[in-house]
This record gives sequence, C-alpha cells and structure tokens, in this order.
Amino acid sequence: MFHRHFHPGGGCDERRYARGFAGEFGGRHRRHGMRGRVFDHGDLRYLLLHLIAEKPRHGYELIKAIEEKFGGMYSPSPGVIYPTLTMLDELGQIRLAEGDGTKKAYAVTEEGRAFLVANHAAVEQVLARMAEAAQAFGGGPAPEILRAMHNLRLALRIRLGRGPLDAEQVRRVTEILDRAAGEVERS
Repeated sequence: MFHRHFHPGGGCDERRYARGFAGEFGGRHRRHGMRGRVFDHGDLRYLLLHLIAEKPRHGYELIKAIEEKFGGMYSPSPGVIYPTLTMLDELGQIRLAEGDGTKKAYAVTEEGRAFLVANHAAVEQVLARMAEAAQAFGGGPAPEILRAMHNLRLALRIRLGRGPLDAEQVRRVTEILDRAAGEVERS
C-alpha cells in the first residue's frame, strides 16, 4: 500500500507502510486530483480527538468538519469514521455525551485530553497538512455542489442498473440531463 504526501508545488512522494487498525487510516474519497490515502497511520485518531475536544460531536458532524477543513476536496467515509470512534471509545479517550437527540454524540475524556497534550506536535502536523492540502487542492466547487454531482451520478447508476431503458425512457432521461446542464450553465 502506498501513501502519498502532497506538496504545494504539486508533487508528491510515496512511502510504503503496513496496514494497522481498521479505521486508523483515512478513507479513499478522492476529489480534485488527490490520489492515495489522505491520512498517515494514527492521523485520523488525532484529528477526531482534536475535533471532539473542541466540542462534543456525532459522526456526521465529524465527517462534515473534516470535509470543511479540507476545503471541500475530501470527505471521509462513515466506514472509516465509525470504527475509529469505536476504537477511541474502547481506549477510554472518548465517551458518549449526554444529549437530547437520537444520534450518538461523543465527548473527550481526561485520558483523551492527556493523549492530545502528549501528542500536540503530531496533532499540529496533521492540521497543518490538512490546511496545506486544502490550499493546494481546494478552491474547487463548494461541497454542496460536489454532493449534488455525486447524487446525480448515483441516481443514474441505480436507474441504469435496473435494466435497459426503452426509447421513451432514454428520451426522458436525456431531456432531464440536458435541461439541468443548460440551467447550470446559465446560472
């Protein structure tokens, strides 16, 4: 498995590393030319603890906060976030927070705060690399537009996956797509 480090000048270097705990590594949602893994071993753990230490959050809020910190060009998958949250909970670094809603919000524990203090330099490196990546690769479409583009692609895959379209269905889908393209171009 290769990990690529991105530099503002556009180059990258690659290193081999061994796979560790499930969830310790970033997801593979790529945007704006980024390739390879986004996080080094342990980086996601530092980042999630840091974000939860700022304020209690649930998984979706963490995904959105990471996407925001990357300037919209990367969004981790729930399949990466939730196993890491489980690991942090098992390590005693976070706990379920008292809350009103049905979503599980997490709060940092004293053990988690101590871990962040002991690893302050590593946390700062992760945050600096994220800011660097956002500056180098960000500035693209807003996250909402990227989400809508993904939804359209997914809707087409689902529809086309149900079987062949007849001539009228092809005409209708083409008309919808052409109309949407025209409206976007005029906006």
